[in-house]
Amino acid sequence: MKRSLKWLAVLTTIGMLFVLLGGALVTKTDSGMGCGRSWPLCNGEFVPTDITPELVIELAHRLVSGALGFMVLVLAIWSWKAIGHIRETKFLAFLSFFFILLQGLIGAAAVVWGQNDFVLAAHFGISLISFAAVFLLTLLIFEIDKKFNAEKVIIDKRMNFHIIGITIYSFIVVYTGALVRHTNSSLVCPDWPLCVNTSPSLPDNLYQWVQMGHRAAAGLIFIWIAYATFVAVRHYKHQPVVYWSWISSFVLVSLQVIAGALVIFSRLNLYIALAHAFFISCLFGVLSYLILLVSRNKKNAIALLKQDKVDAESRKYIPPAQ
Repeated sequence: MKRSLKWLAVLTTIGMLFVLLGGALVTKTDSGMGCGRSWPLCNGEFVPTDITPELVIELAHRLVSGALGFMVLVLAIWSWKAIGHIRETKFLAFLSFFFILLQGLIGAAAVVWGQNDFVLAAHFGISLISFAAVFLLTLLIFEIDKKFNAEKVIIDKRMNFHIIGITIYSFIVVYTGALVRHTNSSLVCPDWPLCVNTSPSLPDNLYQWVQMGHRAAAGLIFIWIAYATFVAVRHYKHQPVVYWSWISSFVLVSLQVIAGALVIFSRLNLYIALAHAFFISCLFGVLSYLILLVSRNKKNAIALLKQDKVDAESRKYIPPAQ
């Protein structure tokens, strides 16, 4: 495989992480209106004159997103031509560009016309799908040269359920986390893990419900991933790809929970908040790869069954006497 395609894939994957973190930075610093109600220009100007920190953050995010949109398009077309014979390539190529384009259009609509907080909360999740598609395309590109091989992975029905269920549920966790940011509910509960540890009670307003709902969702995914990791450790040591994917998932979800608690204790420290977004992005990438393995599972099982039949027939064969 051409080295230049590999470099493009890696750089695009890293760049998509910057897009995700840039979007989180815009939200956390309230920079969404840094360029006013103007898009793609900033305050109606090609070169802004009244420079503010919010304008710099918003404009930088637009420029990075635009550049990555172009890189994703090039990667999608190049991958389609170079490894289009691989079953997943064309779907992932389409998915990666479609969702980064959709993310840009939603961002533009939010600037020009404004959007409800519940709609804006979906923005991060849409970007996450594009990142996951680019990440999987990168793995496919490296898999061609056997740099990264998972062709013979066999996953049972129980693990299939955990992979699909956790991946879908992780999107709910992502959405509730984005909703916390967009509704400015990050610090409505001053304690952790309860809203007020000294007097536990049900939330008494919408913002507390949003915050505590996200904490409950995050707690459940932590427990679920911990159990799936336990199953992988017990039954999948012979399949390193599945085994280490779940180990990585557990490490990332643990870091995610710790970062979430530190966001509260540090009173919304920006670096910790961005780390919080980074960990969930990486976790979703790993879970997406497990989904890819599930999609290959039936094909791998049939191939293994055919190979077993061939081996059985070869053992029955008795060579003729000389």
